[in-house]
Amino acid sequence: MATTENEKIMHSNDKALVDDGADELGTLAVLGYKQELKRNRSLFTLLFQSLAIAAVPFGEGGPLLSAVYGGGQLSIFVGWIILLFLASSVAVSLAEIASRYPTSAGPYYWSYQLATPRNRTVLSFINGWVWLIGNWTITLSVNFGLASLITATAAMYHPDFAAEAWQLLLIFYAILLVSFVICTFGNQFLPMVDTLCAGWTAISIFIILIALSVKAAAGRHSAGYTLGHYDKSLSGWGGFTFFIGLLPAAYTFSAIGMISAMAEEVHDPTIKVPQAIALSVPVLWFFGLFFVIPICATLPPLADITEAPGAQALPYIFHTVMGTPGGGLGLMFLVLAITMFCSISITVAASRTTWAFARDDAIPISKIWSHVNPSLGVPVWALLLVTVVQMLLGLINLGSTSAFTAFVSVGVQALQVSYGIPIALSLFSRRIQVSQARWKLPTLIGTTANVVALCWIAFEVVLFSMPTVLPVDKTTMNYASVVLMGFMTIAAVWYFIYARKAYKGPPVTDGL
Repeated sequence: MATTENEKIMHSNDKALVDDGADELGTLAVLGYKQELKRNRSLFTLLFQSLAIAAVPFGEGGPLLSAVYGGGQLSIFVGWIILLFLASSVAVSLAEIASRYPTSAGPYYWSYQLATPRNRTVLSFINGWVWLIGNWTITLSVNFGLASLITATAAMYHPDFAAEAWQLLLIFYAILLVSFVICTFGNQFLPMVDTLCAGWTAISIFIILIALSVKAAAGRHSAGYTLGHYDKSLSGWGGFTFFIGLLPAAYTFSAIGMISAMAEEVHDPTIKVPQAIALSVPVLWFFGLFFVIPICATLPPLADITEAPGAQALPYIFHTVMGTPGGGLGLMFLVLAITMFCSISITVAASRTTWAFARDDAIPISKIWSHVNPSLGVPVWALLLVTVVQMLLGLINLGSTSAFTAFVSVGVQALQVSYGIPIALSLFSRRIQVSQARWKLPTLIGTTANVVALCWIAFEVVLFSMPTVLPVDKTTMNYASVVLMGFMTIAAVWYFIYARKAYKGPPVTDGL
């Protein structure tokens, strides 16, 4: 939806529209947009959606093999504690900015408002594409991860079974279609789905805690072994092994900023969106603690786990610890259901990001992707684009599993880069804008959180570029950094060839 410069500049006196009793129509108008989506979410349903997106048993359990190579129990337990502080720094840093600019456009909109007039348009465009790519590929990682878990679960009953690439692809496509249908036609029920997911996750973690602790067919470890066993012989990384073990926890918390895309579907977004973002980390961490401890206490020999079918550690661990395929299947059913909930919630968030970016004319044929179906109240075409992009990227796995793995890692890297840019802009401008937000931290605490967040983001981007095991070959090499730089280069080239004339950036505003 192209707009002239005069239409896009919002005068500061428009802020008179915004006070504690202002309606959301006026609030969104100050940010330069009109209300198109229904505000049917509350603080709790937004928080529950963040819990669904993180999906702790999947987020930590899906890539758990990395933590096994990363040393085992010490990396899993201590890594989970460390991530509480690191992820919280990122979350509160994003929360402050989201309170100032509560729109579905998210980080690229924030970057535009916080950057200097000279650089804001190109910076916003590049960060918008990085944000979009991160949303698409992290959603891809969830859906393909669910397909991989399903095939690995089947291997509990058929140890010789190894899914062909085409079989995995068909399961992946089925998951995508189920999520698309639910997100398209069930929008009014999605807050209820997120609430159900939160309850299901809490109950599932409790059941897994009890079942593993009681059965412990592979043996129970002492407290010292449970919390401190460290074997750096498996990865080949030597002293760096511990950091490889941080990958599952980092992946779990990587998408905490995606619920900012729901800002135009929640009441009083200047308070509720930042609260949901900030609260998501400690709530996730608390529930996750009761998931990782019983696993650490009953973990089978690490070397055996590295031979797990389909390179999926969790089904193998459940099968071994429970002692029977039936027991393992019962626990895996709980995790698979959580992951399906995650697929739905993260697809919703990714579609809103796609819709918002198209609304600002940043995607080819934007008018189609930015259209909201009036009867369903959903950006159906944006949902379809998210689904088709995943289907196309999934085809890569037919030719190269290492190339596909790179796309999954790019999801985390791209999200972190898109978070880091507005955080850095806010910090370097001496936090002037966020100091006026309704939800903000004291200056010293906020500045410290920003610095810690930026340092962690920089390290995380490097960490997700590392291969899990050394030495590497062409199939085990991690090409994520190459793919990420390739995406960023394409975005920059596209901007200078075409978009610099068509893309004018989001509306200019003084924020709320």
